[in-house]
Amino acid sequence: MSDFCLKTIDELEVLNELENIGFDSSYINFALKKYKYINIKIFKLTLPQANILKQTALSLGADCAVNKGVLTSEVQFSDCILGGSFSQIKNIIEKLKYQQFSMPQLAEQLEKLLLHKRSKTKIVGILNLTDNSFSDGGIYNNFDSAIKHIYEMMEDGADIIDIGAESTKPYSEPVSAESQIERIEPILKYLQDKDIKIPISIDTRSSLVAARVLNYGVSIINDVSGLDFDKQMINVIADNSTKVVIQHSQGTPENMQDNPQYKNVIDDVYLSLNNKIKYAINKGIKKENIILDVGIGFGKTQEQNFELIKRINEFKSLGCELMLGISRKSFLGMKDASNDEKDIYTLALNTLAIERKVDYIRVHNVKLHRKMLDLMKNFKEL
Repeated sequence: MSDFCLKTIDELEVLNELENIGFDSSYINFALKKYKYINIKIFKLTLPQANILKQTALSLGADCAVNKGVLTSEVQFSDCILGGSFSQIKNIIEKLKYQQFSMPQLAEQLEKLLLHKRSKTKIVGILNLTDNSFSDGGIYNNFDSAIKHIYEMMEDGADIIDIGAESTKPYSEPVSAESQIERIEPILKYLQDKDIKIPISIDTRSSLVAARVLNYGVSIINDVSGLDFDKQMINVIADNSTKVVIQHSQGTPENMQDNPQYKNVIDDVYLSLNNKIKYAINKGIKKENIILDVGIGFGKTQEQNFELIKRINEFKSLGCELMLGISRKSFLGMKDASNDEKDIYTLALNTLAIERKVDYIRVHNVKLHRKMLDLMKNFKEL
């Protein structure tokens, strides 16, 4: 009786392992698609669409899970889960292009999903010009300390600086546009006068603030309300062709942590962000200018926050860059801990986030995260 030796292979290592066994190098990139697998959830297909997709998948050796009522026509619509190798999904796409019931449009969206490329993770350093921020309120709310901290974060390796003059922690109250501008504008004027080139993001829900700061060449508007707080914000963004962070939030800072409820937190947040993308595009914002944020701590329980982080890579399917902001937040369960302790746990979770292909991590401790990213360069897929 033979004693076989077996091992599982990490998906990221399939290419290396094919090379190691002496596989034909001229065929290796094509063959690789047969060893990479993907599962795709497709929402609310009609019965004809669900049946076509399932039969097409089965005919090519893949599979498609549908609602049990599809076969007996007991439901009008079904969410579907299509699963197979990249090679199989590509073959399914080609067949769908010749089907009826809008299946060519589905094929086009599936094709875009497979072609989506990730970018290098960027570090967004936080500058709070507030006196009541949950982490560092009052430390940088004067001009000299704020400028000093910008230089420190640049030296520590920040790719972007995110400046905010309104705390949006749970149960905080809005800050007027005038007050925000009074705090932010001197900083931006200084950076402009000194010709400091680092990209700047402004954390604000106010269209008046956004319109003013864009005069200083600001690169990104970070709206934690997801364009809901100020209905004029979307017009300011569209008119200036600037990047915008659209964040998911259930409720407002004043009430968002009062028993947040979801049927399915992943799907609910996903579909909400999908609708916001459509709304933004219809209003004239280019899709490539949209950055999505699932809104950790904004109307979520601790369990829901961790579920979103664990499955953050699924949100890449929306076709936009992702930002994640978990730094020193209360869901870490360290209310009385020092910032240094909170930074350690933030770093650990952000390491997972980078592995899950997040494009931007928004952090207080830039130096620690830059050192971590430098170490992670040893993992070439990251």
